[in-house]
Amino acid sequence: MNPNNKIMDTSPPTFASKLKKKIKDFGPAFFIIGYVVGTGSVTSMVVSGAKFGLSLSWALLLSCFFTYFLLISISKLTIVTGDTLMFLFKKNFGKPITLFIITALVVSIISSVIGVMGVVAEVSMEWIAVKTSISFLNKPAIAALFTALLIGLFWTGKHENFIKAMSVMVGFMALAFVFTSFMVIKESGKSIVDFFPELPIGDNTGLIIAGIVGTTMAGVCLASRSILVHEEKWGLNDLKKENKDALSAMVMTFLISLAIMISATGTLYFKGTPVDDATDLMAALGPWAGDFALTLFTLGIIGAGLSSIFPNLLLFPWLIADYSNTPRNMKRPLFKGIVVLVALTGLIVPFLGGKPVWILIASQALSPFVMPLITLFLIILLNKSQLMTSHLPKLGMNLALGATFIFNCYMLYVALVGFIDFVH
Repeated sequence: MNPNNKIMDTSPPTFASKLKKKIKDFGPAFFIIGYVVGTGSVTSMVVSGAKFGLSLSWALLLSCFFTYFLLISISKLTIVTGDTLMFLFKKNFGKPITLFIITALVVSIISSVIGVMGVVAEVSMEWIAVKTSISFLNKPAIAALFTALLIGLFWTGKHENFIKAMSVMVGFMALAFVFTSFMVIKESGKSIVDFFPELPIGDNTGLIIAGIVGTTMAGVCLASRSILVHEEKWGLNDLKKENKDALSAMVMTFLISLAIMISATGTLYFKGTPVDDATDLMAALGPWAGDFALTLFTLGIIGAGLSSIFPNLLLFPWLIADYSNTPRNMKRPLFKGIVVLVALTGLIVPFLGGKPVWILIASQALSPFVMPLITLFLIILLNKSQLMTSHLPKLGMNLALGATFIFNCYMLYVALVGFIDFVH
């Protein structure tokens, strides 16, 4: 479109066109919120709130804070070099280490699909059992139905409106948690100190901390950030807009996640209600939504689940295209086959059994294992003058990224200890 056309058009922009432009400008931010505030984060935040009140909210705050610096750094690197992250890693650090990072991210993608579909099937089955008299459906059938729907939408390419509809459902659930959190603070009769109890020794604390950080600072999400910025064709003039986009994504992620944690503290922790199954998560919406809590939570979890599984299906082929610096043509037979295979892994828990809540938290906790390496490579690339020319990071940004690297190394240790405790 010729930019002069915009000058010639003297009619004032309508509210709808302004809104559309705003939404388009914040496209990647919505992708991040849609991906991060999904079934994984709802599960991690509810379990954390139910077990430890707000005592682990520091992990949420720090992971959102440091993720902001990673997002703007990855975006700047992509804009200045014109290349995506994995291709830059391969070009500068070699194939073996880049393939290791991609393998770790793919393991995280597949384990997330397994856990999310397990939770979606369990929550849906609970709603059907309580609210209807249908007796012929079971968890495997529900999971197979949702998997077939996702594969069908991908195959026909008619997924955009579906994802929008799912995002609306997630939005309603997020709002419900925000309202519930205000009610909990107002009606609990507890002092602010009661919301921050002392942490017990053991009790999967490390795994839950790693899950909170892993769902916010998701390695896959950071790699896809580079791809999305590349697709948006943002240039150096868009750096300010990109920073605003990253900030809005992280602020919203923090506020919604904190609201979920507060809701769970008031409805589950103060009552001593444990969370062992996905159906226990529903109680977190009880006070505000009442009898409607079950339906609202089910719709929200289905929306969050399917809208976070769908990008997961695309991310493995995207990473391959990123690594090989080839177009992201999702019609390639190889990519279609990969999407179908990843989708089918979602049937594992419904068919074979297992505790999807803990599988999901464990899948989020895998992310810290690869984050120190991604952060270190990012710092090195950003300070390469032949790559960044006159756009080298200032001292403040280097200090922020250095602190992020230290935080990620600590989280790697926490995740390791958490997994060892979990296995024992």
